[in-house]
Amino acid sequence: MKVRPLGEKIMVKRADAQSKTDAGIFLPESAKDQPKEGKIIALGSGILNKDTGEYMPFTVKKGDRVIFTSYAGTEVKIGDDEMLILSQDDILGIIE
Repeated sequence: MKVRPLGEKIMVKRADAQSKTDAGIFLPESAKDQPKEGKIIALGSGILNKDTGEYMPFTVKKGDRVIFTSYAGTEVKIGDDEMLILSQDDILGIIE
């Protein structure tokens, strides 16, 4: 199944949760934090400029690794993958 976000929405695949701490301690499932970073999979058509009626381009692009807010967007399951659909306003930065 293919899904394309509409309007100003962005689809992100969340990064995998850490299973081990930096010190080498393995974490149980209940202790794992959901990562606040991911890779952009698809973009909508852009942000609508109400004055001109044209779509303004996003400042991010497909393939960018981004950091987003903790409770950003809506989680959806597409096939076996869990995706997050969010607005550009929820993205805090691009990981370079």
